[in-house]
Formats: sequence, C-alpha cells, structure tokens
Amino acid sequence: MFHRKPLEERIAERQAKLPPLKEGKHFEHGPAKFVFVALLTAVAAMHLVGLAIVMHFT
Repeated sequence: MFHRKPLEERIAERQAKLPPLKEGKHFEHGPAKFVFVALLTAVAAMHLVGLAIVMHFT
C-alpha cells in the first residue's frame, strides 16, 4: 500500500539493525516494565502506610 514494504518486513529490517542484547540487561516490553515497577512501588507504599496505621492505634 502506497509503495511501502509490508509491516513484517519493516519490523524485521529494524530488528536486524539492532545490536545483540546483553544477558540480564534488557526488558522485552517497556510499558510492561513501567506497570511492574509502578505496581511494586504501590504495594510497598500500601504496606508501609498500613503498618504505620496499625502501629499508631496499638
């Protein structure tokens, strides 16, 4: 369409240009990393707030 290569070919060419990934130094999906870190932080904050409330009322 419009004289462009198919999406699959463009993706394959872009990935072929990337350097090899280092073991343990990458996260496959950026938004998933953001959601994971945000949820982890939220859970830790909720635990700290809950602990502070329990300690205040005992």
